[in-house]
Amino acid sequence: MSTRQLHLGAILTGVGTDPQEWLDPEIPGTASIDIDWYKQQARAAEAAKFDFVFIVDSPYITPDSAPHFLNRLEPLTLLSALAGATDRIGLVATLTTSYTEPFNVARQFASLDQISHGRAGWNVVTTGLEGAAGNFGREQHIDHGERYRRAHEHVAVVQGLWDSYEDDAFPRDRANKRFLDPAKQHRLDHRGEFFSVTGPLNISRSAQGQPVIFQAGVSESGRGLAAQIAEGIFAGVDNFEDAREYYADIKRRAAAAGRDPDQVLVFPGISPIIADSDEEAQALLKARHGELDLKKALVQLGRPFNYHDFGQYELDAPFPELGDLGSNGYRGHAEKIKRVAKEQGLTLRETALRFARPFTGFAGSPETVANEIERWFREGAVDGFNIHVGAPAAFARFTDEVLPILRARGLFREDYAGRTLRDHLGLEVPVNRYQAAPTEAVA
Repeated sequence: MSTRQLHLGAILTGVGTDPQEWLDPEIPGTASIDIDWYKQQARAAEAAKFDFVFIVDSPYITPDSAPHFLNRLEPLTLLSALAGATDRIGLVATLTTSYTEPFNVARQFASLDQISHGRAGWNVVTTGLEGAAGNFGREQHIDHGERYRRAHEHVAVVQGLWDSYEDDAFPRDRANKRFLDPAKQHRLDHRGEFFSVTGPLNISRSAQGQPVIFQAGVSESGRGLAAQIAEGIFAGVDNFEDAREYYADIKRRAAAAGRDPDQVLVFPGISPIIADSDEEAQALLKARHGELDLKKALVQLGRPFNYHDFGQYELDAPFPELGDLGSNGYRGHAEKIKRVAKEQGLTLRETALRFARPFTGFAGSPETVANEIERWFREGAVDGFNIHVGAPAAFARFTDEVLPILRARGLFREDYAGRTLRDHLGLEVPVNRYQAAPTEAVA
């Protein structure tokens, strides 16, 4: 086996985030709320030895949201059910720091980590959709800069709470009627800009110490947060050059923050299209692009701009000047759309279709797709990939035809080497801060 191993996540989105995906007869119309469907997909990913399954989430929808977003299970509830249906695969969920309290988040993920015997991961997001504010008693969405300051503090508090008990805090000594060693239970007593949290948390650490922290930093603030807190990063890139630039930038930022860059793993999301030949795969790709609904593409284009109505503009005129629209939403994505449209001189129609199409750099025969995955991995663009799981037959082509090629090249595991998510990803177990410095006050 190669010393450096490729890592793979499986994105489970039920009926899909592509407006057309649910039309596939192989996907049940209720897939996004069908726990048996999720169990089936998670078990398939586990049988293929994937590192983790990933559940996306956001707290705001409109009638024009993608089918999966309209009617789906809450991620932590879902993953708790999957924990009992699987044995090894990691379980990663998105949860916002903008509209949650650290104590609740710490308790929820610590519980999932215990239920799964150390397989939990938290994808930290700050929520880009401005409409979310109305679901949490706010008149306005939290400012972009404030959201990221809040996220830094939120994560620090959660991680502090996860260390409430040293690993040997519970002697459970029946002879001496001693369940807890109180000297090894620790209050946090945090007082910060956004949160005041006393602690301690009422649950101990799991087999992996703490859940793995993921993040999806795209904007300048997002990249900064990812480099400082994340152990896995879901990169929003759609070509090799951008991916390699992003990878180098994140690794540099992590090193500048005093972290080991090898302990920060980068995962772009891809939707491989696999056929018997490259020509067949390209024909499938062309057919899918031909089915794009322009009206839906315009709605999808508006999402990073808080569902801005692009239907009001002339379709074949240059992409409109939007000023700072999108700066308080999904800023990184919005800025990319503006930049690409301007640099390439795209019309609104061209821009909508360009960004409505999923990333299609991995289409071809199993050999072709394996070659491209290996190129990205060996040439410094990724540590692994998040594979979109749609129709089971399409996912099976990846697991049954592409993975054997990668295994033969020594790039991907034959079997799990450990039981926890940290084991799979090669990440260190965080040392409890109180055990690491027992005589020092911990801020």
